[in-house]
Amino acid sequence: MSAVLPPIATPGAGDAARSEGVWHAAWRRLRADRVGIVSMAVVGVFLLMIVLTAGGLVARGWQKEVAVPSAPPSFMGAASAAATTEAISTPTGPIADISAVDPLAPRYKEWDERAAKLKTTSSSKRETLPLGGDRFGRDVLSKAVKGTQISVFVGVLAAIVATTIGTLLGAFGGFFGGKVGDFLEWLYNVFESIPGILLIFAFAAVLGRGIGTVVIILGLTGWTGMYRQVRAEFIKHSTREYVRAAEAIGAPPLSRMFRHILPNISHVMLVRLGLLVVGFIKAEVILSYLGLGVPVDAVSWGTMLAEAQAELILGHWWQLATATVFMAVFVTAFSLMADAARDALDPKLRGLE
Repeated sequence: MSAVLPPIATPGAGDAARSEGVWHAAWRRLRADRVGIVSMAVVGVFLLMIVLTAGGLVARGWQKEVAVPSAPPSFMGAASAAATTEAISTPTGPIADISAVDPLAPRYKEWDERAAKLKTTSSSKRETLPLGGDRFGRDVLSKAVKGTQISVFVGVLAAIVATTIGTLLGAFGGFFGGKVGDFLEWLYNVFESIPGILLIFAFAAVLGRGIGTVVIILGLTGWTGMYRQVRAEFIKHSTREYVRAAEAIGAPPLSRMFRHILPNISHVMLVRLGLLVVGFIKAEVILSYLGLGVPVDAVSWGTMLAEAQAELILGHWWQLATATVFMAVFVTAFSLMADAARDALDPKLRGLE
């Protein structure tokens, strides 16, 4: 009786199927998370808004004064207080002759007659706007949409810069250790010993205002948290069996670091990236509020809050409320989306560890 040998599986095909199954399982787990799907949809709406704004399709005329100063939102109706005019009293008694004192007095009457003949044209401005107007009559909704583009761009790009720096330094420090690890730990302790807000203000005072400057400042000062977590994960994973097996078959150090270890700690990096985006958006708002962020010819959530400070004293709250709602919705949705992606990519949940 002859034994039937099982079919020999091709390693390449098996690895491809296994990799496809991993990502398919992660996507299925993500789709089952309703909060994650809703938050992803909200973030997608904001990203679409940013793309349309960058292309000039929406909020193109955010600088135009399209309404009366401090126009209220449409749901509040037109402003109840009408513009007051000063009553100019005309003297009834005899007018003294001041030609001896003022040589131009004989021509005052002629100038008044000529000024009365001039026709003044005034452009009609709206009394209300969907979410109100600022003190110059600019649309608050258009400013919030344009501010979303700048604030989110600064937060995401600065988080990517900080994540890249922290990941590279943490990977080398945790994998190699020794003198390399000691030097990176010393560099980390130097940055951590200085209060973060003071470090940000110092860089901002030296480099000046500008969107690129804010990205560089936040990226150079916010990498320490990512470095600490990535370094700890690399120390833990560098001694595990799959890394030892890759070393045994001749995989070089860089391959073991970024091809084998890095994908298995991606869930930790996603969580930290989400926290960095949220923190950097808040930092940009603070810098712009204090006049150290975006330039004066741009608008962000921080500049809107700075302008709303003076308007709030007069009871004009709609610019403050609009900027706050836009920022709160995006920050909350992005945080929930990052948590859902972390859960979907966690190796312990997908059964790889």
